[in-house]
Amino acid sequence: MELAEAKQKFIESWGKLGSEWGINRTMAQVHALLLISPEPLTTEDIMETLSISRGNANMTLRDLIGWGLIEKQHKAGERKEYFYADKDAWNIAKQVAKERRKREIDPVIKILDELSKVNGDSNDPEFATFHKSVSDINKLTKNVDKTIETMLNADESWFWGSIMKMFK
Repeated sequence: MELAEAKQKFIESWGKLGSEWGINRTMAQVHALLLISPEPLTTEDIMETLSISRGNANMTLRDLIGWGLIEKQHKAGERKEYFYADKDAWNIAKQVAKERRKREIDPVIKILDELSKVNGDSNDPEFATFHKSVSDINKLTKNVDKTIETMLNADESWFWGSIMKMFK
């Protein structure tokens, strides 16, 4: 496989995987393109390479900046904006985990904490079942949140070493 074909396959594959970690295909493809580009790219470069419209490119770049996955750069003497992606896979994984936590885990914990405070008769089977289910899900969600917090604060080698110890 030639490099050009491999790059295209990577961009397409990363695009398919994007929906698995909470972003749309185009957003993941733009991220993939920036990951494999040795130099920052302009909006025009991205539009041309991926055959997407200016509006789609601008919206996608804004979203990627919002996720903390890319940065905007300026070059002295130029009006064009350039975009760059951090190439460190560990940093990318941590940033995605941080964003998904903010968008998914935090709201669930807030709702479950509220639902855990519902008053009722513990002898009532409906209340007891509801309370147990909410409490169990709340406990699990908070444990997931603690795991994410550990990942976000951990050194990569320590984190993977700790995970591997659990499976031995």
